[in-house]
Amino acid sequence: MTQTMAVVQARMSSRRLPGKVLADIGGRPLLAHLIERLRRSRVDNITVATSTCDSDNAIARWCRDSGVDCFRGDLHDVLDRYYRAARRLQPEHLVRVTADCPLLDPQIVDRVVAEHLRAGWDYTSNVLPPTYPDGLDVEVFSYRCLRLAWQQARLPSEREHVTLYINQRPGEFAIGNVAGAVDLSHYRWTVDEVRDLDVVREIFRALYTRNPRFGLDDMVELMRRNPALARHNSCHGRNEGLQASLLKDAEYRGRRA
Repeated sequence: MTQTMAVVQARMSSRRLPGKVLADIGGRPLLAHLIERLRRSRVDNITVATSTCDSDNAIARWCRDSGVDCFRGDLHDVLDRYYRAARRLQPEHLVRVTADCPLLDPQIVDRVVAEHLRAGWDYTSNVLPPTYPDGLDVEVFSYRCLRLAWQQARLPSEREHVTLYINQRPGEFAIGNVAGAVDLSHYRWTVDEVRDLDVVREIFRALYTRNPRFGLDDMVELMRRNPALARHNSCHGRNEGLQASLLKDAEYRGRRA
């Protein structure tokens, strides 16, 4: 049985920055950088989970041409897509990664996975509360928890955000967090907006040629030498997509009342 399976959520129809997952960064698609970095972690399997929409054909083609496993499912019910992608292997544990995080640090992935296994938690992340830069988020959870969420989650936010059903129920699931030695959560290295893409491109331009395996410490040092770069996308908040999704819950509850 596969012990740890990483599933990367990816779609071309991002509301704020369409096509971002295949945006060019140093001559390669964003998704290629993410997969390269994720392959340096100790996960046993990597799958890209995209949708069956025509707009995501480009992602499926890139996966095929790059030798990356790809599963296609529902565009809007991401929890269903994620579960069906995982069900093919039924791993003991899942590592959730989103395709807007091309600077993911494999050492942080391995640390969160190791703590998850050591402590025996149902769900482990480095975002509750966040101490790592936005864009280095890692979530690890058991296949059993994913199956329960798939069976029981009803709210639109819970179907769109795969782990929300789990991490909002500490009384039902054993939830753990892995914190960094220093709070670096003010740095934003995810890609949701044009300014985010500017920052990520500059990070790769400055670091990748010299050391393709650059990590957290290298990026922090770059930010400290270039405070203007760190401020370039600081106008955008964390988890703005989740806040928009929560508004749909109110509409759902209103229809059910």
